[in-house]
Amino acid sequence: MRGAVMSDAAVDETPLPERRNRPVTIAHRLEYALARMLVGFFRIVGIDAASAIASAFTRSVGPLLAISKRADDNLKAVYPEMTAGERRRIVAGVWDNLGRTAAEMAHLDKFRPGEAGGRVEVIGDERLRRTIEAGRPAIFVSGHFANWEIMPITIHRAGIRLASVYRAANNPLIDEFIIKARALVMGRCQIPKGKRGGRALIEALKDGRSLGMLVDQKLNDGISAPFLGREAMTAPAAARLALKYGAPIYPGWVERLGGAHFRMTIDSPIQFAPSGDATADVRELTILINRRIETYVRARPDQWLWLHRRWPKASA
Repeated sequence: MRGAVMSDAAVDETPLPERRNRPVTIAHRLEYALARMLVGFFRIVGIDAASAIASAFTRSVGPLLAISKRADDNLKAVYPEMTAGERRRIVAGVWDNLGRTAAEMAHLDKFRPGEAGGRVEVIGDERLRRTIEAGRPAIFVSGHFANWEIMPITIHRAGIRLASVYRAANNPLIDEFIIKARALVMGRCQIPKGKRGGRALIEALKDGRSLGMLVDQKLNDGISAPFLGREAMTAPAAARLALKYGAPIYPGWVERLGGAHFRMTIDSPIQFAPSGDATADVRELTILINRRIETYVRARPDQWLWLHRRWPKASA
């Protein structure tokens, strides 16, 4: 892995905040002020202390919140044999990880994947070099595992021109702050999910950029595909773009090894031979992507975001 960040700031502009047309309310300003104070505090105490402090708070409070019932229901449906105690342990782990990830946003520059003295061990970095040598873009897919910000940071540091797909924060001030923080470590080309981002994804691929996408969350207008044993509405964009532009799909995931130390794995590309039926091919390739993401969830269920309403209520 290369130690120096490859900057494309000279040719790109950071995106306008996705919520830029939403009026900024007093509540937004107060929330933003609190967020900036927390970031400042977490910067002062250092990454290890910040991660531990946030973990202690969310691990204690999170399981008491109503949203944890959704995580428990999801676990019951996927693992019917699991005991209540085992489910509680996993839900506590989810909150532990979520708190750490939030606090670590103040320290994205500290990760330095693949670098001596960095905090991220990289497995499969030869696949990143292969992408550069091939001279054509790839699509990197993952899910909300451990600290999911590490995947685009890793790819960017390898020297790959990357367009990162992100979900905009509801608060426009926080959205702008996060965009700028990410730009420093994963490149300025960031594409919001939704209609506005669809055209940008195509333009990025045509421009020779690889894409970094988290594909594990529900998309209401997506396609139905099995995930962890149940049908789930799934975003088909990765499969659709890969088939249209001949881009290989590399799945990957992040594991938290302890505290603020991680392992980032770039897996082998998904092998798929198109049949010529575009609709069927998109669904079949989407199923293959889901299967790869499933293996990561089952390997470390406590590090995946079970709080999300991934499946229809009737099947939860």
